[in-house]
Amino acid sequence: MTTAISRDDVLHLAQLSNLQLSDDEITALQTDLGSILGYVAQLSELDTSGVEPTYQVTDLENIWRQDEIQPHGAGREQLLALAPQQQDYQIKVPKVL
Repeated sequence: MTTAISRDDVLHLAQLSNLQLSDDEITALQTDLGSILGYVAQLSELDTSGVEPTYQVTDLENIWRQDEIQPHGAGREQLLALAPQQQDYQIKVPKVL
């Protein structure tokens, strides 16, 4: 089953996609796009009323963990003392523009 797609439709899509197509490519795309749209139309005719939606097929699940701070023994003051320059509890760095 194919759906008719006009040459103007292909040219419009090519313009939107910023593509330059030859006449042979336009004809080939006209056929291919018509077939694709026909396939989608064929799929829309299927009765899916008893089918549960499938969002993913791997059965993977998100693994959540608590958002907890893990202390590493170094406090803010100790880390700031390692910086060459600091001001107002911040590390001073050269401008980067």
